[in-house]
Amino acid sequence: MRFERILLKFSGEILARDESGGIDFEKLADYSKQIAEVKSLGTEIGIVIGGGNILRGSNSDEHGIDRVTADYMGMLATVINALAFQSALERIGVDTRVLTAIKMEQLAEPYIKRRAIRHLEKGRVVIFAGGTGNPYFTTDTAAALRAIEIEADVVMKGTKVDGVYDGDPMKDAGAKRFESLAYIDVLNRRLKVMDATAISLCMENRLPIVVFKLTGENNLLRVVRGEPVGTIVS
Repeated sequence: MRFERILLKFSGEILARDESGGIDFEKLADYSKQIAEVKSLGTEIGIVIGGGNILRGSNSDEHGIDRVTADYMGMLATVINALAFQSALERIGVDTRVLTAIKMEQLAEPYIKRRAIRHLEKGRVVIFAGGTGNPYFTTDTAAALRAIEIEADVVMKGTKVDGVYDGDPMKDAGAKRFESLAYIDVLNRRLKVMDATAISLCMENRLPIVVFKLTGENNLLRVVRGEPVGTIVS
């Protein structure tokens, strides 16, 4: 096994039922089973999930909501997704904790680095909710930050496509997939891997990123084992 402590980054959209958003509980159950399989290998797992299936803060200005308020609403959406994930994981016997960057003691524990690492060492899956706790920062940046803080071996970004392309593979049949990329190439070419702040954090701390298709057969397990799945940015 190549990676012993990982940070999984999921966009909220992978949980959506359809274009209307919400939570598809069948998808949630499938992702949870994949995570349980990886955990059974002894892998320590942290998760950051977005809230785009419920609300995207960056798109709310067109509806008359100021950016700061919208970003906080988006952070609350990540908490909803985190609680749903926690329930799905614990339903299949995976001990899970939700830690939030925004204090809400009735729902989850506040994020404290030492506490998060201790939970991981005890074999619990830790879900980091509430982003960074600050507006103007995406959950991509939160994922990079938490991965660095817990000293993860890698950030694994599960998406709907099987890696990083030089175009949109959903729209361009000729888009080329990369097997590997350097951080600086991602920044210079403005490839849609993670936002620039997240890529810069990973680059400064030499933290690799693997982008892979989450819905592929055993893809998550294969990535953790170090098999050549998706695109690696390093």
